[in-house]
Amino acid sequence: MMRQYELLERVAAYNPNVDEALLNRAYVYAMTKHGGQKRASGDPYFSHPLEVAAILTQMRLDDATIATALLHDTIEDTDATRAEIDQMFGPKIGKLVEGLTKIGRLAFVSQADKQGENLRKLLLAVAEDVRVLLVKLADRLHNMRTIHWVPVHKRGRIAQETMEVYAPLAGKMGIFWMREELEHLAFHVLHPEEAAFIEGKLADKRAEVGSILTDIETELSERLEASGIKAKVMGREKKPYSIFAKMQRKAINFDHLSDIYGFRILVDTTADCYAALGVVHTKWQSVPGRFKDHISTPKQNGYRSIHTTLVGPRKQRIELQIRSHEMHRLAEYGIAAHAFYKDGKMVRQGELARDSEAYSWLRQTIELLSDVDGGAAEFLEHTKLELFQDRVYCFTPRGKLIALPPGATPIDFAYQVHTDVGNTCTGCRINGHSRPLVTPLQSGDEVEIVCKEGAHPPSAWNALAVTGKARAAIRRANREQDRRKFARLGRQLYEAEVVRRADTDIPSLGVAAERLGHPDTESLAYAIGSSAMSASDALAALGFDAGEAPPSAAPANGVSVKIRGHGEDLPITFSPKHTTIPGDRIVGVLQPGEGVMVYPAGANEALAAVAADPHSWVDVSWDLSESSGTLYKAVVRVVAKNGSGVFADLAGALKASQSDLSELTVVMKTPDYRELNLHIEVRDAAHLSRVIEHLQRLDSVVEAARASH
Repeated sequence: MMRQYELLERVAAYNPNVDEALLNRAYVYAMTKHGGQKRASGDPYFSHPLEVAAILTQMRLDDATIATALLHDTIEDTDATRAEIDQMFGPKIGKLVEGLTKIGRLAFVSQADKQGENLRKLLLAVAEDVRVLLVKLADRLHNMRTIHWVPVHKRGRIAQETMEVYAPLAGKMGIFWMREELEHLAFHVLHPEEAAFIEGKLADKRAEVGSILTDIETELSERLEASGIKAKVMGREKKPYSIFAKMQRKAINFDHLSDIYGFRILVDTTADCYAALGVVHTKWQSVPGRFKDHISTPKQNGYRSIHTTLVGPRKQRIELQIRSHEMHRLAEYGIAAHAFYKDGKMVRQGELARDSEAYSWLRQTIELLSDVDGGAAEFLEHTKLELFQDRVYCFTPRGKLIALPPGATPIDFAYQVHTDVGNTCTGCRINGHSRPLVTPLQSGDEVEIVCKEGAHPPSAWNALAVTGKARAAIRRANREQDRRKFARLGRQLYEAEVVRRADTDIPSLGVAAERLGHPDTESLAYAIGSSAMSASDALAALGFDAGEAPPSAAPANGVSVKIRGHGEDLPITFSPKHTTIPGDRIVGVLQPGEGVMVYPAGANEALAAVAADPHSWVDVSWDLSESSGTLYKAVVRVVAKNGSGVFADLAGALKASQSDLSELTVVMKTPDYRELNLHIEVRDAAHLSRVIEHLQRLDSVVEAARASH
C-alpha cells in the first residue's frame, strides 16, 4: 500500500505548490474512518481510495480532486457525514464527495432503475463539477483491476455496466487510455474464451511479423526527416476488445483483418500534420474511402487527428494517425488534459473549460433529466444510446454544424436543433430536395426542417428516432398530448354528470378541484378522464349522493361526449372488431388509463363491459359540425353476376362515388354468381349510402348492402 509521503511526492512532481496539509488531513481521516474494513481480497479497504488517488495523479489533477479520491467512499461506507467533511475540508470538497455517493437507501423496482438513478445523480453532480466524473472513472478502473476478487455472480453485472456506461463515458470525455483499459478488463470478464483466442492469435501474429514494424517505423521517420519535418513515429497494436468489436461489426474472422497494426506520427504543429500527410500520400498509395480529417472537423469529445490508410512499404495496408503533440495529449487525457491547466499553470478550484466539445455533449445529455416522468430506467436507456454512437455531421441551411449518431434521421436532426423544432416538424428537405423524415442522414448533408404550428410528434416516431434526446422529447410530448386529451375528456364527463343530475348546487370543476385538494382544474379533469376517479366519485367526495348508474342507452336530454374521429381531440379508440363510421349509433365504455372505447350500439362487448361496471358507460355521439377529413373503413357485401368486366365495373362505381378500395375478399363463387366483401374507405354514413347506391345501379350487381358491423 502506498505511503503518505509517496502520494505527496507524486502530486509535487507536477504541482510544486501542493497543499500538503490538505492531503495529509484527507489521508489520515479516510484511513481512520475506514479503520478495520477489508476488501474482498483481504487488503485494508483504505488501499482502494489510495489507489484511486494514485490513478488521478497520473492525470496530473489538482489537490482537491486527489483529496476527494481519498474521501470518496467515506459518506457511503463509514459513519462520516457531509457536515463533518464540510467542516474539515470545506464545502467544495464535501459537495464532490457527496456527488460520488450512491443512492443506496431507496427501494427500486429493478436493477435498471437503481442503475439509472445512480447514473442520474452522478451526471447531475458532474454537470456542476467534472472532477466528480474523473474520480468516478478512476474508482471504477481500480475496481475493475481487482474484479477477480469479487464473487463470481457479481462480476458479470459490474463488467456489463463498465462496458455499457463507464468505458464509453470515458471515451466521450476523450480519456482514451482509460476507455481502452476499462474495455479490456470488462471484455475478459464478459467474454473470457474470445479474449483468450484473440490474444493467442495476436501472439502468433507478432512472431510472424517480426521486424516489419520496426522497419516501417524507420522508413516513415527517414522519409519525414528528409522532408524537413520533425516527427516521432510509433507503431501500435490493436487491443483485443477493439479487434473483437470489429469482427462482430463486420462479421469477419481474425484472419481477414488488415489493420491489426497501425502507426502514429506526432509532430509539433497543425501545419506539420498536413505537411506529413502530403509526404506519406506522395510516397505511398492511399486507400480510397479511408481518409478522415478530425482536425478540421473534431469529434464531439474534442478529439483531433488525421486518419488515413496506405499501401505501405511492404505492400500491405498501414493505418496512420497524424497529430500534434498537443492533440495527442488531449486524445489521451481528454477533458482532464485542459480542465485544470492554462499556460502551464494550475487552474484552481477545478475550473472547467466549459466550451469544450466533451462538456457540450455532457450538457446535452443532462437535458434528458428534465424528462422526470420517464423514470430512471428510461434515462439509463437514453444515456446508453448516446454513449455508444459515433458521429455524422450535417448542416442547417445557415451553416450550423449538427453532430448526430450513424443512422440518425431528420427527426433526430430537428430535435438536435431545438425541441420545439422537433415537436412541430412535418417534413424536411435534404440538400434541397424533399425527402421522407425516415431518410438516414449522411455526413455533409444540408437539412432543412419544415415546421407547422400546432403540430405534434406521432408516437410512432419514438421507434424511428435514434438519439436519446429525440426519444425523450417525443415521449414527453406524447405524454403532454395524452394529458390534454384526458383532461378534455374529464371535463366533458364531469359536465355530463352534472347535467344528468340536474342539481344546481353542484360546484364547477374548478371549485371542485380546489375543494378536493387538486393543484388546478387540469389535474382533476385529468384524474376523471383517465379513470383515476369517476365524475360520480368526485361528486360523492364533495358530499353529493352517488346517484343512479348511467342509463344503458342514449339519454333523453341529449348530454353526451362529442367525438369527431380517431382520438384527434380526445383519447378515443374504436373497437377493432367492428366497423364504425360517423352517422352510426354508437356507445362508449371508459377504460382506465386508455380513454373511451367506441362500439356500435348494441355490441355484445359493450353490454358485457357495462354489466361488469355500470359506471364505465359513456354516452357518446358524433360531432358532425365540422368535417375532420378522416376516412373510416366500412365493408360492403356485393353479390355480382359472373362475367368479364365485373371488377372493372366495381372499380368504376367506387371511383364515381369518390371512395377507395383497400381490400377485396371473395366469400363464395358459384357458376352464376360470386359474393364479395369490399373493404372501402368513406367519410361518413351518408358517403357510404352513395357508394352503395352507385354499386346497386350496375347491371352486373344483384345485391349491394353494408356488411354487419
